Amino acid sequence: MYDDILVPTDGSDTAEAAVDRAVDLAAKYDATVHALYVIDVDAVNYSLGTEQVDRIRQGHLDDMPEVKQAADDATGYVADTAAAAGVPAEEHVRAGQPALAIRDAIEEIGADLVVMGSHGRSGISRALLGSVAEKVLRKTKIPVLVVDARGEE
Repeated sequence: MYDDILVPTDGSDTAEAAVDRAVDLAAKYDATVHALYVIDVDAVNYSLGTEQVDRIRQGHLDDMPEVKQAADDATGYVADTAAAAGVPAEEHVRAGQPALAIRDAIEEIGADLVVMGSHGRSGISRALLGSVAEKVLRKTKIPVLVVDARGEE
């Protein structure tokens, strides 16, 4: 039923709750988990200069250790969780607007399921869903499982 499960992550508690669900489904369906960390260039644009944002967009993260570390930590958590369950995993890092980058990754990976948290790290949230989760739900044609960490407590 599922061969490639995309797990967008920002390293938040809610994203980590989604990882557990994704890995469980991947184990049941013998699927590969694809961890995706998106560097939100609109958000970092306020704290970095134009040259740094351009380098991030081009994928040159080695010169920005804090950005690279955040990406590695978030995708590494997914890969480690999958490995512990015997599930194959791949790590992906992109720069751009999160919802658009997720939709592009769905196409490129050929994902047939997205498992994501309801809210990420942003301080602004919608009443029911985070804005990224809502945009992905509205614009994606494959199934999207939205996990709310508050329901896990």
